[in-house]
Amino acid sequence: MDFPPLIKGTLSRRYKRFLADVVLAEGDELVCAHCPNTGAMTGCQPADAAVWLSFHSKPSRKLAWTWELVQTKTGLACIHAVMANRVVGEALREGLFPDLMPSGAPLQSEVRLADRARVDFFVDSGSGVYIEVKSVTWHVGGGRGAFPDAVSTRASKHLTELVAAIHRGHRAALVFCVMHEAITSVAPAEQVDPTYAAHLAQAMAEGLEVYLLFNEINQRGIYPLRARTLGEKISHSTH
Repeated sequence: MDFPPLIKGTLSRRYKRFLADVVLAEGDELVCAHCPNTGAMTGCQPADAAVWLSFHSKPSRKLAWTWELVQTKTGLACIHAVMANRVVGEALREGLFPDLMPSGAPLQSEVRLADRARVDFFVDSGSGVYIEVKSVTWHVGGGRGAFPDAVSTRASKHLTELVAAIHRGHRAALVFCVMHEAITSVAPAEQVDPTYAAHLAQAMAEGLEVYLLFNEINQRGIYPLRARTLGEKISHSTH
């Protein structure tokens, strides 16, 4: 997945969750950019960090600039949460998840899973596979990534809905999409959200399949590299 041309800047501050002030590298202009991330972004908003923005000229947009990448203390990270879905979709179509999506199987996006709830993907194969995607950007050290970086009742609710789909006779999977180049493993952040960690363990015991997707991240784009199951040492890779 390619980015549009990105412009480098320096982060001044993130505020009101969805806004960020950035000083552009060329011209020292201060701009207000959209921050497309609802999370705490732990470790991904250090003071005076190098960031990269995309520019969008549509008159209907309230903000022309969108924050895409940040250079953290340990590596480059993509904070644009929606990009995780796009990269996982690309990986599914490229065959990095053969256990989830057989070659030629139809793939649907944003499919209804329960009342007032949708899931990121549905693979129309066999009994059907519901797939939820979570973006992982919190690098806790030593190559370890953790999710979530703040208490998330919404993430726990998603697990409940996926397990309910399993009980209805479908398959269900969770993909942790790694969006930080220093992360080489992922685990639930029990120290931050013990409820989510417990729900994930229970969901896995009831049949939830959990995968990790690792990606190449640079200023040109984000490119899926390899996938593996949570805890698996040997990766499935086409590279």
